[in-house]
Amino acid sequence: MPAVRDVPLRADCVADSAGGLTFDVTAGGASSTAHLVLRRREGHEEVGLPLAPVADGRLRAALPSTVALPEGRWDAYARVTDDEPLRLAPGTTDLRALTARTPSGSLGHVAVRIPYATRKGALAVRSWLRAPHAEAGELCVEDAGLTVRGRLYGTCFAPDACAEVRSRHSPGPARRTAVAVDQAEFGFSVAYAHLGPGVWDLWLRPHGESGPRVRIARLLDDVADKNPVFTYPRARVETAYGPVEAGPYYTRDNDLSVAVTATG
Repeated sequence: MPAVRDVPLRADCVADSAGGLTFDVTAGGASSTAHLVLRRREGHEEVGLPLAPVADGRLRAALPSTVALPEGRWDAYARVTDDEPLRLAPGTTDLRALTARTPSGSLGHVAVRIPYATRKGALAVRSWLRAPHAEAGELCVEDAGLTVRGRLYGTCFAPDACAEVRSRHSPGPARRTAVAVDQAEFGFSVAYAHLGPGVWDLWLRPHGESGPRVRIARLLDDVADKNPVFTYPRARVETAYGPVEAGPYYTRDNDLSVAVTATG
């Protein structure tokens, strides 16, 4: 497979407010069966989208929000001749519609697709499919803990709704905390003093103990990788486990967690 720098094919991407993507590929001599191909990096799945001529030698493929794209990272290729598909490089990207997107959640899930450039300069699409989904909004970071505000999609709250803080690597019980609810909006606080060293993942239980456990994440914007973009201060706290430093962060999947480190 040629290196990306040797491939002249580039794709411009435009996102729409419904969650769909349009790809414009500049390619001469394309066959009548040209396709844009998305290959899931974590498995063997492949999605082919027809590339149709539009103008100025461009070929256009559409990935509407109604086409399912399982959660994961999808590498983008173009098959414009009968040869093997060529890896695409990113061209101009317009993701402004994603920053103002508020999905209805009426289908019981939220689908998010964000095109991005890989470290090697290739085009890829990060896809999320959450059913239901708890979108993290404002984070208020204080000396003693963290307050999370957000919005729930795809289901509603029951009277016994709560939030859970679960240790990622320990089988111990989750720490539960009360949730303030206003229709689809929610808020809760996490006290660092109750957390031992390690990584703690944040979950929402909208129906209480009997319902689904929903991972809290920030997905509804145009940033494919939140970790290097959204950074938060860490607090020094005395706990029953000794002095620690604690603070929130977004994982490589844009899920919200709290890292707690013993300071010795």
